Amino acid sequence: MYRNNWSIPAVCIIFLFGCASWNKAATTKPPSETTQAAKSKHAPSAAKSIVRAVKSADGLVDGEIVGTPAPGSKFAQLQIGMTLWQVENLIGQPNDTDSRITGKQFQPFYFGGDTLRTEAFYKNEGQLTFSNIYPDSAADTLIRIMVNPKATRNKYPAP
Repeated sequence: MYRNNWSIPAVCIIFLFGCASWNKAATTKPPSETTQAAKSKHAPSAAKSIVRAVKSADGLVDGEIVGTPAPGSKFAQLQIGMTLWQVENLIGQPNDTDSRITGKQFQPFYFGGDTLRTEAFYKNEGQLTFSNIYPDSAADTLIRIMVNPKATRNKYPAP
C-alpha cells in the first residue's frame, strides 16, 4: 500500500506537462484570417474596402485609411496625424460625434496614449477617428479615415 504513494503525484505531473506542451497554434487561425472571415460574414461590403496603413507626415502617428476619398471631397484634404482643431478648420464641424475609452485605460501599468477615442461622423462623407497619442491628453489626433457616405452613429445598438 505504501509503495504506490509516489505513482499518483508522478502521473499528475506527467499529465500537466503533457497538456502544457500541446501545440495549439495549428488549431487556431491567425488574427487576419479570423477578422476577414468575420467581415465577409457580417458585412460583405466591408470586405471589399481597401484598407491602407499610413504614417503621419512627421512619422509619429500610425493610422489607416479605409476606402478611397473622392477627388475634391472633404476627406481628400485630410492627412493622418492632423489635430481635431485642424480638421474642423479645414472641413467644418461634424454632423455627429461619439466618444469612448479603450481597454488600455484599465491596464494598471500602462502609461501611454490611445486610452480615449472620439469618432466624428460627416454626412455623405464618412467617419473620422481621433485618439490621444499622449497620456492624460484629449483625443485630438486623427488616426483613421473611413470613407463611407452611409456612416452614422448607431445610437441604439442591437442587443
